[in-house]
Amino acid sequence: MVDLEKIGLLVARVVASEGMTLVDVELKGGGLNQLLRIYIDKTGGVSHADCQLVSEQVSAILDVEDLIPGQYTLQVSSPGLDRKLVKPSDYEHFVGRRARLILREPVGGQRVLEGRLAGLEAGCVQLESGEGQRTELELSNISKARLIVEL
Repeated sequence: MVDLEKIGLLVARVVASEGMTLVDVELKGGGLNQLLRIYIDKTGGVSHADCQLVSEQVSAILDVEDLIPGQYTLQVSSPGLDRKLVKPSDYEHFVGRRARLILREPVGGQRVLEGRLAGLEAGCVQLESGEGQRTELELSNISKARLIVEL
């Protein structure tokens, strides 16, 4: 069994040593079709060279540590403009940005909500709708969240 937490800690050290932030680590698929996807970020944005540097370093370490049995594909990229909100700190970092949240259990009869992030207080995400109405959502009730690209 793959220890994704251990891989995440290893990747976080590599990414931090290069002055970047680890956003997320995902392992998809199985057998010969495993994909290890790493999302990195830094002030001013991530370049192709940043992704290549992290990929080379992580690949070398994973080969030595042998944390993923068998074959896998390693992919390193930026989280993109419509990035996923993964950590509680993301809801504070992106205050003022529009987001789309998918809930596990409906709130007010809705499972999908959109609005502006207004922070995180006591484990609850604050979301403002277009009418200036604020909704408080338990972080544990959010199954998926993404920023909405505004042009």
